[in-house]
Amino acid sequence: MSETTQTEKPKAASPRLEQKYRQEVLPLLQERLGMDNPLATPRVDKVVLSMGVGMAKKDQKHMEDAQIVLSSISGQKPVVTLARKSIANFQLRAGQPIGCMVTIRRHRMYEFLDRLIGVVLPRVRDFQGLSPNSFDGHGNYSLGIQEHIVFPEADPDAVSMIYGLNVTICTTAGSDPAALELLRLLGMPFRK
Repeated sequence: MSETTQTEKPKAASPRLEQKYRQEVLPLLQERLGMDNPLATPRVDKVVLSMGVGMAKKDQKHMEDAQIVLSSISGQKPVVTLARKSIANFQLRAGQPIGCMVTIRRHRMYEFLDRLIGVVLPRVRDFQGLSPNSFDGHGNYSLGIQEHIVFPEADPDAVSMIYGLNVTICTTAGSDPAALELLRLLGMPFRK
């Protein structure tokens, strides 16, 4: 009889966008930015998806729906965000749930970015390209999506209404021009 060996989990193939970054984008970025060390070259660090749900202060069903939407889009369980301070004009108390968010890293991040670039942005109504002015000064890019139904994995029948969400792409680039070049080479459709 043969010996029983523990079978190791087969290593999953890295996402298509991650392979593109390592094989095509990294050498081009090094050349264009004049960097010798490939580890110092800018890369995407994480993607943060967030949703503000102001209607949740009156009906908790909206918060549950927002969590369903974010978990279907990201493949992870979202974290509920709470109000930091009370604002009487908005009828808001400190500690009240007002939104949810998800941070995506590593392989899931590259898979999400690949879907965002190739599937989601072309499905946005009247899409003219992304604004290159939405950087924060530290190399991070933010964009808003008005309807969650442009994501193919989001089931429109699972929730009662259409929600918008914010997507923040955090990079290790210290400047906006370096981050813009990185995202352009990855395929983000910026306006000219």
